Amino acid sequence: MSKARLIITAITVQGMSYRQVAKRYGVSKSWAHKLHQRFLLYGEAGLEEKPKTPHTSPTRTPDSVRQKVLTLREELTDAGFDAGAHTIAAHLARDQVHISVSTVWRILRTAHLITAQPQKRPRSSYQFFTAEQPNSLWQSDFTHWNTEDVSAEIIGWIDDHSRFLLHLSAHRRVTGGIVTATFSETTTKYGQPRSTLTDNGMVYSTRYAGRARGKGNPNAFETLLKIEGIIQRNGKPYKPTTQGKIERVWQTLKNFLDRQPAATTMAQLQEQLDTFRLYYNTIRPHRSLGRNTPETAYTLLPKDTPGGVEESIWKVRYDRVNQGNITLRHQGKLIHLGIGRAHDKTDVIALAQDNTVTVIDHHGTVLGDYDIDLSKNYQAKK
Repeated sequence: MSKARLIITAITVQGMSYRQVAKRYGVSKSWAHKLHQRFLLYGEAGLEEKPKTPHTSPTRTPDSVRQKVLTLREELTDAGFDAGAHTIAAHLARDQVHISVSTVWRILRTAHLITAQPQKRPRSSYQFFTAEQPNSLWQSDFTHWNTEDVSAEIIGWIDDHSRFLLHLSAHRRVTGGIVTATFSETTTKYGQPRSTLTDNGMVYSTRYAGRARGKGNPNAFETLLKIEGIIQRNGKPYKPTTQGKIERVWQTLKNFLDRQPAATTMAQLQEQLDTFRLYYNTIRPHRSLGRNTPETAYTLLPKDTPGGVEESIWKVRYDRVNQGNITLRHQGKLIHLGIGRAHDKTDVIALAQDNTVTVIDHHGTVLGDYDIDLSKNYQAKK
């Protein structure tokens, strides 16, 4: 016989008080009273222990939102685009569905769509270099892509600061002439960069062509850069991670092309590249850009130029308002900018130049202008 049945028997049959029952069976007087009332209302069913799990949870992610996460994951994967938690959260935010990256990750993990990889090197352990301004540094590289009917080499130019994919085109074979032509075409559209970064392939540099280092005669691309006053940088031989940003584009691009109908002509392949470039630049949120698009980052700051001066450089920081403030390191000192509690949890962009800072949201709305006083930790709006 259960303890609940013994207590009810003692109360109803033996006529014991709640206090006596509580002392005998080691329960509280209030619990004995509550059990008796349940028995009077529901009979034997009232003696069964009710589950403590609540019927509803106000903090549980709504099923409609969970379904949107899973549907978007499927759509992005089928299209060959990145479909990680950061990307999904950013896409949903544009539709006014706000959900944390960790919640998206848990939904995907529960659905067995991703697997934790604790063995991977922590992202915080990597050392990153990013140019201070758009057009300060352009990276370039080319990769191979083959289908049953097409064998091509794809060349790309990317802005180091913003990850903006400036150029992407397919050719039977990438030659020195194509490097020069695509570079000139890109500068006509976006202006000249201050410097370039490539590997040491012969189409980019002939400095290793001679028997001794540096004895190779300059090719057309090197000559053009020298004439225009553009600094040429080359990665160390056998160190492709130096051009890591363009190398990462190839991984994303090939995932996309794998999901497309196999191109049967060069023109069809170029159409696929144009579609990818448009999505990559204007729709796909980039984690290193505060979930902004490369186009947003590329158009945000003034462009650098060949021979541009280093003084008075614009700096950009992507942040999220927390308790009405954001934190910014300025001239080696940590300062707090008052944005306002009305903008809590808003993703913002801080633009700093000399001792002035402007904070805007992702729509370009100015949330505050500041004249930095380094003698104060808290900076109020002007």
